[in-house]
Amino acid sequence: MTPEKYPAGIERFDIQVYDSRGFSRTTTEIIREIPLEIFLNDQRVVTIACTGNHVKELAVGFLRAEGLIRTLTDLKKIEVSDERGTVNVYTGEVYPSPFDTSKTIYSSGARLRRSEGEPQYPDVGVDPSVRLRGKDGREGAPFPFIAPEKVLSLMESLLETSSLHNITHGTHCSALANGNDILVLREDIGRHNTIDMVGGYTLLEGIDCSDKIILTTGRVSSEIVNKAGRLGAPVIISHSAPTSQAIHLSREAGITLIGYVRGGKMNIYSQEGRVSD
Repeated sequence: MTPEKYPAGIERFDIQVYDSRGFSRTTTEIIREIPLEIFLNDQRVVTIACTGNHVKELAVGFLRAEGLIRTLTDLKKIEVSDERGTVNVYTGEVYPSPFDTSKTIYSSGARLRRSEGEPQYPDVGVDPSVRLRGKDGREGAPFPFIAPEKVLSLMESLLETSSLHNITHGTHCSALANGNDILVLREDIGRHNTIDMVGGYTLLEGIDCSDKIILTTGRVSSEIVNKAGRLGAPVIISHSAPTSQAIHLSREAGITLIGYVRGGKMNIYSQEGRVSD
């Protein structure tokens, strides 16, 4: 009998289970976790706990989100070593960093530590053309309106196609969509990682995000809003709820933030003018 094949990033474990019938043994699928070291021009920047899939996109997206690379032309070479668990990104342009790269953080939501005196929340890098004008958010909106029914259907598609989560129940998932369909989807143990993967993918593929939507299953924090803003995406749709700072930042940046999309309902926290029948 041919062994059942699973997507990359899954390991199988023999475990003990207890239920109404008592104890029993079974085999279950568990999401993989590995440490990934990201280097910029041979200097280690951070170690991130991740699933180990799409590591080139993850590294590029992380550095892009932190402002250490900005455009595709910045990239000269990317070296990936699966054996050592490293990605080394080489750039021609070296941008000033507000972070202390001498320290690393080991976490699935790993972020660099800012130098002393730097603000806790960096400016959201949203292009001015993304910002809405007018009290109701309609005047001059560069992004087409999205119908509530489409918000619900996109979230349903995201949940249905999250294959790693549907098998292991141990991942977050994020995707890039246009007004109708999901264009690319990424899963990982860290919700920040999934956004960075999408950001890395769009940079490497030269995709303009100014008319795109970020979909995610995870809680929307200020960092998630900041990442979406740096991509230039004007809409964030989440299966979960946002934090208070995420709402403040999305309103300041002109980003439409839609959360708690489930059961045929949703909450629109900012720039509600983009959501229209």
